Amino acid sequence: MHSVRQRLGFGTGLAIATMLSFAAPAFAELTNEELAKIAQNPVGNLYNVPFQNNTNFNFGPEEKTQNVLNIQPVIPISINKDWNVITRTIVPVISQPELAPNVSSQQGIGDTVFTAFLTPATPGKWILAAGPVVQLPTHNSKELGNENWGMGPSFLAMHLDHGDPWVYGVLMNNVWSLSKDKGNDGSYNDGLVQPFVNYNFKGGLYLKSAPELTVNWKASSSDQWTVPLGGGVGKILHLGKLPVNSSIEAYYNVEKPEFGADWTLRATMTLMFPK
Repeated sequence: MHSVRQRLGFGTGLAIATMLSFAAPAFAELTNEELAKIAQNPVGNLYNVPFQNNTNFNFGPEEKTQNVLNIQPVIPISINKDWNVITRTIVPVISQPELAPNVSSQQGIGDTVFTAFLTPATPGKWILAAGPVVQLPTHNSKELGNENWGMGPSFLAMHLDHGDPWVYGVLMNNVWSLSKDKGNDGSYNDGLVQPFVNYNFKGGLYLKSAPELTVNWKASSSDQWTVPLGGGVGKILHLGKLPVNSSIEAYYNVEKPEFGADWTLRATMTLMFPK
């Protein structure tokens, strides 16, 4: 076993070194400000792996802390010279507190959300994208997800001009369950609206706000919406030659369901690889 671990360690180190060596020439001529704008494009023609950690305070009836780490690999696929498909996969790793005196805390994987955006290969200052979004029941505990598969549409509209420090737009989707009672979880109808705005300074520093407004259309009217307000700051850093987009944000929920979190602290690190 010891020799196997050594070989695995060597292989992992070699893989990282190889990725760094490929990343270096591809990004060498880009400024940190240009890299920041590339990172702010949700459907950019770039391999990247965001790790987004959300700490939700005063969550649940016991008003405890929930933590959700979203692992979000982005893979661009060239269809032809005019069109790309950008796939975005969100795998949540959840640490759930006790939701009631007789319900223990849970740690594990939640339901995966997969989106495939069709977008022009050479967009102008305005970028439009659309495609299907699919929810997969990948959770390892009934408290962390729903057994019913889901599907719906997703849309993106954004403005990105390399001569303009502002990058802004909106991402929207809605997911309907494809069955009603698998696992006795019931059907769902959930929506997401995420407006985002970034102001970029020279050197790769930027201000950002990207609140995730969510809606549960099946809940009572007073418990449907979660509406956060807030923002934060980000910076392009480098791991050797590999660009890393890092940011930290805080959001207060001005509207939320009865047992929703009061506020969220979000920290994100995105590894950026050339296509």
